[in-house]
Amino acid sequence: MTNADITGFQSVGSGDLARYYLIRGLVAAGWVAAAATVGRSSSGAAAILLVSYPAWDALANWFDAQGSGGLRANPSQALNVVVSLVAAVAVAGALLSGMNAVLAVFGVWAIVAGLAQLITGLRRWRVFGAQWVMILSGAQSMAAGIFFVIQSHGAKVPGIIDVAPYAAFGAFYFLVSAAWLAFTRRRSGI
Repeated sequence: MTNADITGFQSVGSGDLARYYLIRGLVAAGWVAAAATVGRSSSGAAAILLVSYPAWDALANWFDAQGSGGLRANPSQALNVVVSLVAAVAVAGALLSGMNAVLAVFGVWAIVAGLAQLITGLRRWRVFGAQWVMILSGAQSMAAGIFFVIQSHGAKVPGIIDVAPYAAFGAFYFLVSAAWLAFTRRRSGI
């Protein structure tokens, strides 16, 4: 990690990062609730939710990167923004082919986005600590992505509810990270 990396990350501050993680966790939890309710009963709502999930991820990564030196200073988040935007468009297109295609797109996206998140967590480790949860989340995202790709080739037609556990784990990881950073910050008197 270069001094520029550390300076960019320090400009965010652990309090800002904790708030960011809290927002990410709450939005993901809300997405899961919407998927389990309206997403299950309305194919239109499910389509909107499926496209919005990677689109939200792109926006959230862009916002996070802007607060820590910009996309040039955060190449893993820049990758995540691009991959997530491409995934949102690809999900919209895959909806025309069916849910198996959508799940395959989600799988590829989860693999690449998970790798980017893992790299971001490793880069932030020395500055903020509490990144073990984000590193674990990135690795779990990659594993889930592989599972999604395999599952997409099965005979069973998946639904939005098959993606919901992935989002639920994301919510959990972000909320744990927010709590961990807030606790660490409070304990150190910052």
